[in-house]
Order: sequence, then structure tokens, then C-alpha cells
Amino acid sequence: MPLSNTGTRYGGVAKTFHWLTALLILTLIPVALIANRLPYETGEQLTTKAWLFSLHKTLGVTVFFVALLRILWAITQPKPALLNADHKIESWAAETAHWLLYGSLVLAPMSGWIHHAATSGFAPIWWPLGQGLPLVPKSGTLAAITAGLHSVFTKVMVITILAHIGGALKHHVIDKDATLRRMLPGHPALPSLDAPHHSTAPLISALVIWAAALGLGGALGVYHAHGAAPVALVLEDVASDWTVEDGSIAIKVTQFGTVVEGSFADWTATISFDETTQTGKAGTVEATISIPSLILGSVTSQALGADFFDATTFPTAVFAGDIMHASDGFEAVGTLTIRDKSIPLILPFALTITESNADMLGRVTLDRRDFSIGDNMADESSLAFAVNVVIALTATQAQ
Repeated sequence: MPLSNTGTRYGGVAKTFHWLTALLILTLIPVALIANRLPYETGEQLTTKAWLFSLHKTLGVTVFFVALLRILWAITQPKPALLNADHKIESWAAETAHWLLYGSLVLAPMSGWIHHAATSGFAPIWWPLGQGLPLVPKSGTLAAITAGLHSVFTKVMVITILAHIGGALKHHVIDKDATLRRMLPGHPALPSLDAPHHSTAPLISALVIWAAALGLGGALGVYHAHGAAPVALVLEDVASDWTVEDGSIAIKVTQFGTVVEGSFADWTATISFDETTQTGKAGTVEATISIPSLILGSVTSQALGADFFDATTFPTAVFAGDIMHASDGFEAVGTLTIRDKSIPLILPFALTITESNADMLGRVTLDRRDFSIGDNMADESSLAFAVNVVIALTATQAQ
């Protein structure tokens, strides 16, 4: 079988790209449909769901590169003439479908890949390319937009594939010509064909269809985040000798070997501190965190669910303790309460005071099992036990 195309036949390379692409697409689409419908209430269920999504994403990246190679090959080859070029409308529809397929085979996996790179957590891609992409930040807004684009591109691709399959079967069963057999191994007999003539009308038609699909997606709101956003408990301001002007409570968890970063958007702290003390107790601190204010990438809703923080039942976490001098800085020694569990905790931190301003940075590692978080995931391969917490704040002393 010749590797290159001719004016009437497809070569071996084009046929291989065609059927390899078909195999990949017909595998990853049902995998995604199954994965979306699977529950994830237990560690085993989540592991299965994540494995299927990882398979889908990995195959999607494969499709992206195969499509690029296929397009590069196609533009270096003559395009065989249509067997029904005298049927103007049918020829126009066939070439429009080809443009839509080429576009969707690049745009659908590319938008999915960007969505993955913009999102933290869940179902890593198995290719050794890393989980991020250059110039793609971690962004909820970007993730929502690219998720919508992926949905639109995928639907256009599926509809076009169905039309493509229907057209091939029509040629084979009704017209009884060699359109389908020409893409199979072998050399079917072909009628005398005129030199191929290709116009820009199918490309323009494909662009119009893309624009209509994207516009419809916008009208339906697919480029915005969906799902019920957690209703965060709005904490009231508290009186304090030191007022927190700026700060963050950030956490890092490891899911399926990938670090997922997040933070709590709403928290308060009541701080008393005497900077003149040299040893022993220097003050007290009581911090209250609004659990529903947590943002943790793509696993936010899971983290707030009943098996984890159970934010509906336990909307706050509280740390209360004494500020103590330590050999290399300070320690907050007290009790951390999350859910219905209270655990003794020592938080070492560095403190810099300039006039009436204080900058504090503390780090501590918690074990999620101490607070019955994720008890349904007893295996660290799905969710690590350690949770790294970094607290940074700037406070001013009340005058």
C-alpha cells in the first residue's frame, strides 16, 4: 500500500491517522460519560472515578498530538477527489464536516487540557508532561470558561462524527460507491474522476457553525461555573488588641500524588500580645475560620462534603491558645477544633514587629485523621494523611 495520497486514493499514512483517531475518540467519549456518572462516596469509588478521568484526559492529550500530526501530513498531501463531486450540496456538506472534524480534534482536547491546567486537584494526566501548561494560571474563571469551551467543542465533534458516519454508510449501502472502501486497506475499483476542485465555501460554513455553537454556549451560560456554591458563614468583626489588616490561611493536600492548594477566604482573630515580655507567656489568640469559605480547586465541593469538613453541620473551626516564647521564635500553644474533634496543637511561628505593625508567618502539618476528615479514604494513595497549613498575616496594634 503506498504511504502517500494520490489524486484519487488515500495512502497508508492517512488511513492510519484516520482509524487511530477514530479508535481514540470512540474510547475516550464513553470513558468520560461513565466517569461523570460514577459516585465518589468512598475511597474506592473516588479512585475508580479518578482513574477513568485520568484515562480520558490522557487519551485526549494523545488525540491532540495525533490531530496535529494528521493535519501536518494532510497539508503536505494531495486530497483525493470526491466520488460524488457532481452532487454539489452533498459535496459541500462532506467538506464542511471535514473542516469541523479537523477543528474539533484540535480544539476539544486543547480546551480540556487548558481546563485541567487551570484547575487544582483530581485525576492527573499520565503523560510525563507535568500537570500545568506554560502561561496558564490556576484560575477558577479560566477553568470555567475552558470547561464550557470543551463542552461546546465536544458536542460539535460528536454531532459531526455521527453525520460523518451516516454519510459513509449512505455511500456504502445506498450509493454503493467506494467512498468507505477507499479508506479501508486495499485498492477498490474507482470510476474515472475529474481533477479535485475545492472551494472556500465549506470552510466558511464551518466557521459559521463554530460561531453559532459558541454563541449558543454563551446564551446557555456554559462558560460560567456551575453547581451550588457553598454558602459561606460571614464572620462578624471581633475586638482585638492587634487588628489583622491582611493575611491568609492556606492549605496543601496531596490527592493521587498531586499537590492541591487552597485557602480560607473568611476568618477572624482576637489577639492580645505584650512585646515587652522576654520569656514565657506573651499573649493569647483565638481564631475562628469559616469552613464554607474554603476554595480548594476542583475538589472544593468534595472537601466541604459530609465525609470531609462537613461544612453544613460544622461551619466553623476554632483555634484558641496562648502565645509563648520559644527558643527560635514564638509558639501558639492551644487547641484546634474542627468538626467535633478538639486536638492539642503547637503552632511555631516567626514574628517581626516594626513600631505598631507585626508580620507573622507560621507553618504546621496536621493529620486529617485526627479530625475524622476523609475517614472513607483510609489509603494514602488516594488522599495523603498530612495537610500542610501556612498562616501569614499582618496586624496593627490598637492605639
